[in-house]
Parts: sequence; C-alpha cells; structure tokens
Amino acid sequence: MKRSWLALVGSALAFAGCASPSVESYRSEQPVLDLARYFNGELDAHGMFQDRSGKVVKRFTVRIEGRWSGNVGTLDEKFTYADGTTSRRVWRIEKLDENRYRGTADDVVGVAEGEAYGNALRWRYVLRLPVDEKVYEVDFDDWMFLVDDTVMLNRSRMSKFGFTLGEVTLSFHKR
Repeated sequence: MKRSWLALVGSALAFAGCASPSVESYRSEQPVLDLARYFNGELDAHGMFQDRSGKVVKRFTVRIEGRWSGNVGTLDEKFTYADGTTSRRVWRIEKLDENRYRGTADDVVGVAEGEAYGNALRWRYVLRLPVDEKVYEVDFDDWMFLVDDTVMLNRSRMSKFGFTLGEVTLSFHKR
C-alpha cells in the first residue's frame, strides 16, 4: 500500500512538473501583442538552438518579411546559420477570432494552433526537422512575448514522444 501511494504521488509530481502556464494568465500584460501589427513589414531575428544538456548546437539569423490582408498574413522567413547554410519557411497565418490563430507552412505537419492574450502568444505545432539525411517530426511548444513596439522574445521547447530534445531562443527586432 505504501509503495502504491508513493508511486501515485511521484506520478502526480512528474505530471505537475510538465504543466505549462496558461497563455490566458498574461491577459493583462502590456503592450498587447497584435500579430498583424507586429509582423507587418521587415524584421530581423537572432537565435540559437540548445540541446537538452544546454549546449548551443546552432546559431542563426532570420530576415522576415510580413504582409497582412485583413485577417490573413504571410511571414516569409529566410534563415542563415553560423555554418553558412540557409533555409526558408513561409508561414500562412489566419486570425480566427480575438485570441486564436491558425498557421501552416510547408514543413509544418497539419496546422499550427496559436492563442494570444496580453503580450503573449503560444504556438503549438509539429515540424518536419531534417537532421543528418533524415527527417524527424518534432513537437514545438512555442512562446512569444512582446517586450515593446520593436522587440519580441521567443522560447520554444522541442520534444518527441514527450521527451525534451532542446530549446530554441529567438530575439525579434522590428525595423
């Protein structure tokens, strides 16, 4: 009996440790993030990928051109990595209501789901990630926080089967 109780408590603590804050908890934070306003025009981003041990594995810059027409936007992202390689992702984003977004891109499996409240946006999606001649489908839990009219910070947790593979950190700057 004592062992099963300890196992139950241990399982509950493990699941509680995996819980994320609700994006709604940022409802009153300022400035309010409006994707169509922030991602309209030219932006630069600087980022890095850290493996699960915290080691920086990749550094990169991104040039972004955003265009919106009504509730539909396109983000054309051009990545340049520290080793000189490049890639491109084009997001197509639709604002569904005051707080919800849906997005697609060629390397996204299905549809990305997003929610924005206050200065925060949380995206969740599956990305096809090429690594050493193979392509893996990886879960992204992507959080963005608007700092001011020109700066936004982004932290993404990458996982597979619930296990953390690493994190991506980005700093966006609107030109």
